[in-house]
Amino acid sequence: MINSSNCLHRNQKVENLLKLCRTLKQLHQLHAQFLTSGGNSNGFNRSSVFANILFAITSISPPAPNAVVRYASSVFKSITNPSTFCFNSIIRVYTLHAPSLSPHRFFVQMRRRSVPPDFHTFPFVFKACAKSNASLTLAKTLHCQALRFGLLSDLFTLNTLIRVYSSNTSINSALQLFDENPQRDVVTYNVLIDGLVKAREVVRARELFDTMPFRDLVSWNSLIAGYAQMNQCREAINLFDEMIGSGFKPDNVAIVSTLSACAQTGDLEKGKAIHDYTQRNRLFVDSFLATGLVDFYAKCGFIDTAMEIFSVCSDKTLFTWNAMITGLAMHGNGELTVDYFYRMVSSGVKPDGVSFISVLVGCSHSGLVDEAKRLFDQMGSLYDVEREMKHYGCMADLLGRAGLIEEAAEMIEQLPRDGGNREKLLAWSGLLGGCRIHGNIEVAEKAAERVKALSPEDGGVYKVMVEMYANAERWEDVVRVREVMESDEKVKKNAGFSKVLS
Repeated sequence: MINSSNCLHRNQKVENLLKLCRTLKQLHQLHAQFLTSGGNSNGFNRSSVFANILFAITSISPPAPNAVVRYASSVFKSITNPSTFCFNSIIRVYTLHAPSLSPHRFFVQMRRRSVPPDFHTFPFVFKACAKSNASLTLAKTLHCQALRFGLLSDLFTLNTLIRVYSSNTSINSALQLFDENPQRDVVTYNVLIDGLVKAREVVRARELFDTMPFRDLVSWNSLIAGYAQMNQCREAINLFDEMIGSGFKPDNVAIVSTLSACAQTGDLEKGKAIHDYTQRNRLFVDSFLATGLVDFYAKCGFIDTAMEIFSVCSDKTLFTWNAMITGLAMHGNGELTVDYFYRMVSSGVKPDGVSFISVLVGCSHSGLVDEAKRLFDQMGSLYDVEREMKHYGCMADLLGRAGLIEEAAEMIEQLPRDGGNREKLLAWSGLLGGCRIHGNIEVAEKAAERVKALSPEDGGVYKVMVEMYANAERWEDVVRVREVMESDEKVKKNAGFSKVLS
């Protein structure tokens, strides 16, 4: 017969060892040791140990999330009468590692077994909603459950639910929830500001920001990033200055957002001042900040400075490489663009769609037709990157510039039928430009018809055709196109004007 005090001591020892486990392998070893040393005997509080193993799994950062989920499910099934603590743990594991596998089903099981939720339950369930982009109906149903159990007074629960409504594009529901609950902290405000920014409601975000009783770095960062993303660059820069004036020390998030605003407006002096600030304050230039600096200097015309910053960055991510490759392409350095693309691949960084757009643009500007064709052909087969409308458009533009007009037209005809009209318009407009350069009227007429169908108000296409017909001395066609342009009410016509400078 097993002594109860020995069992209690053994259970306590297992629980203490669980706190030391940092990997899935260590958990497996401890679990196995527990079972082989009599863990299945009646004297042990088996369910209690399994519950603690399940909780320990939530702290594991695994290289293979699926293995953790499978293991957690197995442990959970071994618990005869799972408690609220057990359900919270399994919901948390699924939310962290497999949100697409409906962690909510465990909440349903919980209610069917009449296991009461607590203040830890709903934050996990709401997080699962946000991560899996669950339906708004489900979020509202869970909202009702939280109200029923009187758990919405918990700030953590409230803040998580506001985030759910924001992520489900129901910003008005988030605002209503905010207004109905006077109990708030800085996180409540920050969550709602972030939701408003993502909903492109930056004016309302600023109004909320101005009413905050106190702010932290996240508050400033969210609004500065929102202004930069909405191309309200001057507001972003001014808010950054206000942030420093208020005694806050900006971190890399605020700095990169403001650098982006400087790049969009071409405010070189302000961007340089921000760079100087990072150097004076010895801020660590991580890959995120390095990417922002490379992007800023490249867009402002200082590609050599961008390359210097890139070269000293020790931790280059895909975004850092893309910023450098895009900058080189923008400056017409086609051969260097291709060279850096292959350097990125050699370093073990897998390219994405943005990488290919940049390298194809670089090839287009430098006339590297064969290299572009090879890269375009290898996108799916070698690099496992799906071709998008923009990639076809880049190739069509490249072929048109190189005088391969017929081949460019065939490329555009291969555009995915379910693609966007904007990308198709850019592709046909690019082909029309190539026809204009090389005087191919036959294909230009076809391209012009496609451009007019996609953008009936565009008067530029008529002007291109008038110029091409005039160069070919086809005067009757010149008159015909001008008459059509004047009679078409959809076409936007810019009236001529003169400016007298005093």
